[in-house]
Amino acid sequence: MNDQSVAEQYLTDALQTFRDYKKLAERAFAQLSDEDFFKTIDPESNSIAVNMKHLAGNMLSRWTDFLTTDGEKPERNRDLEFVMLPKTTKDDMIAYWEQGWKSVFDAIEPLQPEDLMRTITIRGQDHTVIQAINRQLAHYAYHVGQIVYLAKHFKSSEWQSLSVPRNRSSEFNAHLEQKMREAATPPREARFDEVIDFAVLPKKD
Repeated sequence: MNDQSVAEQYLTDALQTFRDYKKLAERAFAQLSDEDFFKTIDPESNSIAVNMKHLAGNMLSRWTDFLTTDGEKPERNRDLEFVMLPKTTKDDMIAYWEQGWKSVFDAIEPLQPEDLMRTITIRGQDHTVIQAINRQLAHYAYHVGQIVYLAKHFKSSEWQSLSVPRNRSSEFNAHLEQKMREAATPPREARFDEVIDFAVLPKKD
């Protein structure tokens, strides 16, 4: 495998991983009432809505004019991302969330292998494009994990699992092996959906 194909694979995988994290968060907060969407578990914690507002604000700052301007835009007010303004609705937050993710995909989809070692800045510090992508992947995974945790906490026994359910790992492995035999190697984008599809199947006796 040459350097070009490695770079192409990296970009493909990074883009799909961003899409998987977006879908994971959305499958979590779709299970919630509007009340739980804005609820916190203690005075120092953030709600799911606040996590989404922060992520979207970060995305719009980091990915707008990604290759040509600093990732920390002068107009960004990071502190306000952690404040939920009165009368903000769930639909407002979802629209802002979609706007943020659009900026991610609009920036990454056009990237070419030769772009990966270009230098961009975040708060005046130099990053290669690879470093910048990895930095944001780690950051978004952190907050998506918080969103899923909160959603699971609020739904409790009514939670619809988004991963392999407890005590069903062997069953999932057998299920996946069967799917592989039926359809050869599934595409990369099917991996996340395989787990979701299995999670909703009734447990075999």
